[in-house]
Amino acid sequence: MIGYVTLGTNDLPRAAAFYDAIATHFGVGRMMEFETFIGWGEAGGAPGIAATKPFDGEKATAGNGTMVALQVETPETVKAVYDTALAHGGSDEGAPGPRGEDGFHAAYFRDPDGNKLNVFCMVKPA
Repeated sequence: MIGYVTLGTNDLPRAAAFYDAIATHFGVGRMMEFETFIGWGEAGGAPGIAATKPFDGEKATAGNGTMVALQVETPETVKAVYDTALAHGGSDEGAPGPRGEDGFHAAYFRDPDGNKLNVFCMVKPA
């Protein structure tokens, strides 16, 4: 049902470098690119993500309580995406690890504009 998620940015080149880096972990690159908007993903593939300068010309702000969750296959990839995010200007919101006892393994971080993201996988409990 979800086609893509768009997050606002005040610095598109900085956002581009951040999302270019983490997109590699998902095997995708830039799918659409305009002066004020870049989208990552694959046409006809899983939902994508985009960074954009706000259409109304106002300052972009991170939504309070808004978070984008990115699904991967393994805990190792959770850590790799998290490490890549932090190495490219992201900030920690919760280190990689299990959450609860139902096999949810996740890490949380913010992009350089303050947008909150989560990378997760489901593992079978031991």
